[in-house]
Amino acid sequence: MQVARAALASDKNYGEIAKKYNVSYQQARNWTLRYEKMGAAGLEDRRGRRKKDQAPRTELEKAQIEIEQLKHLLYRAEMERDVLKKLEEIERRDRLNK
Repeated sequence: MQVARAALASDKNYGEIAKKYNVSYQQARNWTLRYEKMGAAGLEDRRGRRKKDQAPRTELEKAQIEIEQLKHLLYRAEMERDVLKKLEEIERRDRLNK
């Protein structure tokens, strides 16, 4: 947060701030942009998976989670449909062979 605040205070002079805090120009820029966009929550460490019971931070994140859940449900429904089609085909073939 210090890097982002300092960059904003210096009118986004990322090169100067990067040298001062011993980070790369790009890292100072990324942190500042994230801080501007999402505040302090944007600078939290998000490496690894989030806990399943952890609440989404934003409406966008909530919508993305819902989309992924719906994609998974669709995938399972399509797989179930395909298995049932195959079973029906096998049963039909068995009836014709008898």
